[in-house]
Amino acid sequence: MKGLAALGAPTKVKKMSKNFNIYTAIAYTSGKPHIGNTYEIVLADTIARYKRLVGYDVYFQTGTDEHGQKIAEKAALNNKTNQEFVDEVSLEVKRIWDIMNTSYDKFVRTTNPTHKSKVSQIFEKLYKQGDIYKGVYEGLYCTPCESFFSESQLVDGKCPDCGRAVKSTKEDAYFFKLSNYAKKLENHINDNPDFIKPESRKKEIINNFIKPGLQDLCVSRTSFDWGVPVTFDEGHVVYVWIDALSNYITFIGYDIDGNHDSHFSKLWPADVHIIGKDILRFHVIYWPIMLMALDLPLPKKILGHPWLLSGQEKMSKSKGNIIYADDLVELFGVDPIRFYMLSQMSYANDGIFTYELLIDKINADLVNNLGNLLNRTISMAHKYFNGIVPEPLINEEIDNSLINFVKNTQIQIDNKMNEYKTSETINLIFDIFDRANKYIDETTPWILAKDESNYNRLASVIYNLLETIRIGAVSLQPFLPETSDKIFSQLNTSNKNYNSIVDFKGMEKGSKLNNPEPIFLRIDKKIKLKEIENKKKGS
Repeated sequence: MKGLAALGAPTKVKKMSKNFNIYTAIAYTSGKPHIGNTYEIVLADTIARYKRLVGYDVYFQTGTDEHGQKIAEKAALNNKTNQEFVDEVSLEVKRIWDIMNTSYDKFVRTTNPTHKSKVSQIFEKLYKQGDIYKGVYEGLYCTPCESFFSESQLVDGKCPDCGRAVKSTKEDAYFFKLSNYAKKLENHINDNPDFIKPESRKKEIINNFIKPGLQDLCVSRTSFDWGVPVTFDEGHVVYVWIDALSNYITFIGYDIDGNHDSHFSKLWPADVHIIGKDILRFHVIYWPIMLMALDLPLPKKILGHPWLLSGQEKMSKSKGNIIYADDLVELFGVDPIRFYMLSQMSYANDGIFTYELLIDKINADLVNNLGNLLNRTISMAHKYFNGIVPEPLINEEIDNSLINFVKNTQIQIDNKMNEYKTSETINLIFDIFDRANKYIDETTPWILAKDESNYNRLASVIYNLLETIRIGAVSLQPFLPETSDKIFSQLNTSNKNYNSIVDFKGMEKGSKLNNPEPIFLRIDKKIKLKEIENKKKGS
């Protein structure tokens, strides 16, 4: 399917039944997710909304990972049962996902009885076919990361992922023979260049993990009992990765004997997994090998997204630099936070969050660019045409320049979103608004309005501005859905579907605009930073 033509003007999208399936990693329920964790769900939501906009039948799954030693320890510290603890944290995760206006179709939980039953069946199947064997694990373990490491993998004697201390562990365990599938996985990665994105992540996985040789994976534990029991060996629980990773198939109708629910083939394989770079290796090594062992198709693409840093550092409680999405929404609103996340996080490189950068971004792009454009345009339409959408009768070269810019930018938007480059896409959308502001300065409608002989020319200018804003709002819907709705409301148009961007004729002539209202208010940086500082002191 081509949403926009590779060359020339945008083309209409035919209504299709083609499916698009997107899955995020499931959030670990050891605590409240911070803004860096929240970025993943907002990124996935934007992609899902865009695919719906251009005509796909989308399935979007997210949820929570609820077993493991770390959770059991946290529950005990909080004087709660394991189930009580994960119930509360899972509810908090879902609350934040909802606050961020994410449009997931299914929110899953790994304490779900059906999931647990299917995990047990998967484990037993892999054991019976010889992919899992019993042994003894002796090595170094990081409880916060739920990961085992060899001495050579440590960094300064500590966990290479989180930098915390590891402890020596020895216990009976079952192991998954990753080595049996290492070559097959390497061939798949090499034969499918889009399987791991960005390219830098693929090179890292091959060079750092696959080529040195895959060690067999510990897949059961006996030192704690908060997990899915191994049905044929009392005292063992299924270790986190087989339990957590299998959620992508257990909740959509997978059956161990192949008698899958009728919709399983519609919802699997994933078109894209959205995964943080810190857990990417589990999704591009362990998960594909599990699927190979189960004789199931692999995800079409796994997108390893970067981190959102607090200043220049990764967020962590030990550093005291954690920022939560719901706190930010209370201070700034949902769409400004979505906008900052999506525009500041590039495709491959980490983004930086500071309150100063956030305020500057809101004032520059949302207030000065988009908000000012909408307010000026609708105000002029009310002043010069009593709020009635005029008919464009006089077309000049300067108008063609604007129209061609909008159409060409729409082509670029489609191309970028097909590559999941959301930051580049949203910046292109704001280029449209910026170009419309420039068009106002070029055409000087306030001067045209002084001479009645310029009435038809003025009508064309105002119409072109209204239509440019409407088209920009159509493309903005996946990114800032509430803002787009506010724009459509002031334009008083229901013409917001993707096909309507094609002809530059989407504003209905003679329709009545609603009154202009600011959609974003300028933030006084000093006052807001003081408010934030006082809020921190009070918490």
